[in-house]
Order: sequence, then C-alpha cells, then structure tokens
Amino acid sequence: MNMHSTTAQARTAAAAEAKAKAGLTSQQVGSEQEAGYDTGRPKPDAASRELEDIKIEQALAILDMRMFQHGEALISPRDSAAFLKLKLAGYRWEVFGCLFLDNRHRVLAFEEMFRGTLDGASVHPREVVRAALHHNAAAVIFSHNHPSGVSEPSAADRNITRQLRDALQLIGVRVLDHLVIGQGEPTSMAARGLI
Repeated sequence: MNMHSTTAQARTAAAAEAKAKAGLTSQQVGSEQEAGYDTGRPKPDAASRELEDIKIEQALAILDMRMFQHGEALISPRDSAAFLKLKLAGYRWEVFGCLFLDNRHRVLAFEEMFRGTLDGASVHPREVVRAALHHNAAAVIFSHNHPSGVSEPSAADRNITRQLRDALQLIGVRVLDHLVIGQGEPTSMAARGLI
C-alpha cells in the first residue's frame, strides 16, 4: 500500500466520521464520489454544497459561542471593587480570589482560590499561575477580605502581591490591582502605588 492511498483512506474515514457527528446521512449529502470528493471532479452538486454550508455556519456559531463569549468589561476600578465586595464581604474567614480578565478587561472568570482562618489565608503563586493559564487571562485583579472589617493592607498582603506580580509577569499576565475588602470602601493597592 503506498502513502497516497493511505492518506486518501484516512481523509475518507475522517469525512465519514465528521458527517456522522454532524448527523448527515449519505442520502443527504451523497457519497464522497457523488459529491465530488477525492474523485478529481471539480465540485459537489448544489444541494450538497448548500447543506454543507448550513452545517459549517452552525459549527462556526457553536465555536464562536464557546471561544468568544466573555463577560462584561470592567470600565473602572469602582466597578471591580463593587463586584468583588459583593463576592467576598460576607465571609467570616479570609478568602483570596482572582478576577481573570481578557485583554479588553472583560471578565473571563472569578475564582475563590484560597480560604483561610479569621486572620489569614495561605496563597500559593503556582496555583494562581495555573488558573491564569487555564482561563487564558491577559490580566488579573486579586482580592481578599479582612473579616475584622479593617481594609488596610498588611505587610503580608504587600509581600504576596509582589510575589504574584513577579510570577505572573513571567507568563505575560498583568496584575491590575489587589483589593482588600473590609467595612466601607475596599482598599486598592494599585491606587496606593503598591502594585
């Protein structure tokens, strides 16, 4: 068996599998030979071509929904703060979360990454990097709550923010802010020049 016939057989099998997945029968499209595939004939008949075009459009619409469906764009730091306060303010223990964004600052996902105790949570940069890659994020906003209600960033908060920023910088993900959620307005570490 030569290489050309093996490749042609593989293409024919792949086309048959694609038709089966798309729900097409041989009566709807005809065999590959009737439709002009792998026979040297120029094009399939008009009815077959029209049916294929409809299926292609449907497949593209599904792909578009899966690949390019994004959330709302966060226009201002105030939008981010309001969203994250709603997510984290009610906890009586410390929770560290990440808001993953695309390159236009549209929300891809929010994840509560780590939970701790009343006065702290262990944050692991490796897991944050893994999540950023999983979501294909271009930017991230960190947030965590202070169950005490005091939204002043601690030395540990500043230190982990630097570690996370440095780790994410290696993979091209920008850290836009780290918000500390407490009573009243959340504290933006970016606004204080701590990012």
